[in-house]
Amino acid sequence: MSSKMKAVVFVCAWIILSASVRTQTLSAKGQLWGSTIFGDDPAEGRSSVETAMGYIPTLSLARELSSDRLLDVEWAYRFSRSYSGETLVASGENPYRGWVRYSTPRMEARLGLQKIAFGPAQFLRPTSWFDTIDLRDPTGQTDGVDAFRLRLFPSGSAALWGWAIKSELDTLSYGGRAELSLASGDWGITYHGDPSVSPQQVGLFPIIMPGPHNRFALDYRYDGFIGFWFEGAALVSDNADFRGFNGYILASVGGDFTVPVGNGVLLMTETMTIRGASLEHWEPSDTDDQTYTILFPPVWPVLETCLT
Repeated sequence: MSSKMKAVVFVCAWIILSASVRTQTLSAKGQLWGSTIFGDDPAEGRSSVETAMGYIPTLSLARELSSDRLLDVEWAYRFSRSYSGETLVASGENPYRGWVRYSTPRMEARLGLQKIAFGPAQFLRPTSWFDTIDLRDPTGQTDGVDAFRLRLFPSGSAALWGWAIKSELDTLSYGGRAELSLASGDWGITYHGDPSVSPQQVGLFPIIMPGPHNRFALDYRYDGFIGFWFEGAALVSDNADFRGFNGYILASVGGDFTVPVGNGVLLMTETMTIRGASLEHWEPSDTDDQTYTILFPPVWPVLETCLT
């Protein structure tokens, strides 16, 4: 959908909602953030003080079509500036969200620039396919995707997802996800097929898929005395002529526990393994393994807190 078409869709939806005589809600909000970094060894030509700030204004309009049906629209824009001393070094202005949604107790359909994120992993996320969420960022911001997403809720313990996503090259990719909540934990299985010919980075890690490829994922989470989760993903491409790897396996395992000291001290750890392979007739001919581990918060401050 072109920018002009998207603008027409949102304007029409806004007019329809505004003209309604039924119950409707209009809200305006925003997110303002800022940060300052002091350094004693700045790069040449840079100040020892670097400042960043930004603002995301958001408008929402919702209309109740009936007691169990809702139509709503959200629009948000992102402004950001970065300074080295008093010198502007970077600026950005771009749409942040812009979608129309129709929902009932059993389904939700949303069209436009939106966030699509799933999976239980916290930091090392094999299924960060369509978002840039980083828990080290307290603002919780992430880039959106132009997509149509449909979610169905056939029962209180099951959910089905389906989506179609438009890339920057105007190609459409498709996928879906099934979720099931049991007494033993929450399960999820996901598939996504991307026909894009150009190589592209997938997720937050240095993984480049060489053209058309398929993505598969399985995840699980259990919340009990301790929290435990697992995410595994496989990315495979038929392009055997790519000089890099055309197949990847990612697996992340994590857990958390709240130490009963004071108001509670949360301990969390997560480990991920990435294996890249050159696949020839689905047999790996060359591989490369990487492993990452996170302990949050750092162990020494936690031990000091527990011992004092």
